Amino acid sequence: MDFITQLGLDPKTASYAHDEASLIEYVNLKLTSIGQPTFESVKDSHYSSLSKSLLASYQEKSRLLADYLPPCDRRVQSFITEYFSDLDSNETPQLPNNTLILDRHGVARTLSLPAKGDYFSSSIIDSYRIQQGVLHNPKSDRRTTKGVFHVTEGGLPIPNDKKAVPKLAAARLFSKALNCAPDSL
Repeated sequence: MDFITQLGLDPKTASYAHDEASLIEYVNLKLTSIGQPTFESVKDSHYSSLSKSLLASYQEKSRLLADYLPPCDRRVQSFITEYFSDLDSNETPQLPNNTLILDRHGVARTLSLPAKGDYFSSSIIDSYRIQQGVLHNPKSDRRTTKGVFHVTEGGLPIPNDKKAVPKLAAARLFSKALNCAPDSL
């Protein structure tokens, strides 16, 4: 096992192997490679000249493979397509194919908070950097799902304490969840 890549630990000392600045540069390069905004311009990075041709090659490969889904995503998409087959094909949710892969220790933590801060707050959540990772504290935390848990019609029987929704509503909610985060978030 590659302890440094997978766990972020130096196997000899058990100390963290990555500094925050390196992870921010790594995340910026990954975001650039999939056409997403970055914290700072990658042009300002000392990796810029080294990575320019690599990023261009990666972006071209991504463009050529735009309709390709990895095997696990293909199985999920096949289920979704089959489940919603009685709806108009335009209403069938599609999994995104331009995703960010969290391929090394620290990437998720780096993306969870502003690059130059240990705290984030919005109308729905407060997040803090702590020694063990990131603490996400939602503004409203419901301990029950009674009456608010929605189940799509057309499958197993729906318990009385849940709300039944038509397949079309479920398909549209699923599509919105995958594609349309509010600008405020």
